[in-house]
Amino acid sequence: MPQSERQFDSKRLRLAFGRRAPRFAATDFLLREIESRMHERLEPVRIEPKRIVDLGCAAGGSFAGLRRRFPEAEPLGLDWSAPMLRAALSAPGGAQASSWLKRLLGRGIAPLLVQADWSNLPLASGSANLVWSNLALHWSAEPHKVLPEWARLLPAGDGLLIFSAFGPDTFAELRAAFAEVDSGRHLPDFVDMHDLGDMLIAAGLADPVMDAERLTLTYQTSAGLLEDVRALGVYPGLAATGLRGRGWLARLHAALERRRNASGLIPLSLEIVYGHAWKPVPTPGRVGKDGVAILRSDQIGRSGKR
Repeated sequence: MPQSERQFDSKRLRLAFGRRAPRFAATDFLLREIESRMHERLEPVRIEPKRIVDLGCAAGGSFAGLRRRFPEAEPLGLDWSAPMLRAALSAPGGAQASSWLKRLLGRGIAPLLVQADWSNLPLASGSANLVWSNLALHWSAEPHKVLPEWARLLPAGDGLLIFSAFGPDTFAELRAAFAEVDSGRHLPDFVDMHDLGDMLIAAGLADPVMDAERLTLTYQTSAGLLEDVRALGVYPGLAATGLRGRGWLARLHAALERRRNASGLIPLSLEIVYGHAWKPVPTPGRVGKDGVAILRSDQIGRSGKR
């Protein structure tokens, strides 16, 4: 889907994530919950990575869990927001920073932090056995171009990509509330699970496993809901052109108020898409379009590590 249709403004998103850093703790609970569900999906997978790259690492909240699971691996975190990376150094995940960092340094290799665009990674091909990304891919305007770059980091036959991302049903109630206020498009469109699976294959990865689930957050006030949406990096009401006055904002709050459930709370739905895929061993002499090796399914082996 073209960038203009998905309503991504890279500069605005970068600024939004920079502003998000000081209040990151408000939504860190969501990333930690999704992180735990990603680890559950890794349970049947046998892999011993030498280096893990966390793409979209934000304030570094995933490092502790990855360290517990893979204590011998070298962690590297990459994010496009300098304020987020500063938060990773001083207060990862809103936790007590100095003690967290001391514990991590005491247990092994400290994580390296890099500010960069994840669609143009300053890392060597085949340099990471595990590429991890928690609720970051959906912020890319062109994921079909980003995933091949992520796949490039993996060594053939010994590399795994695992990610989570928002699906198209995310913020359904807020989208409906906006539709009652005006005809503008105020929220980004997120990519469907099946399309992401196709992109993994097109990126040269194999055996993709995709699934999705719906989570519902509830709020006592519409202001609290909008604050969390902004803290997640979304800029509701600002994607469309034109100034918004108090009357417009009051109508939005009223539309959200009308969505209170039987318990008197305002729901906000999140569709979470999970995916993982392997970097296969190329078959000599058989190369398809764009240089991607062609393999039959019975040729995709698994080493004893997996």
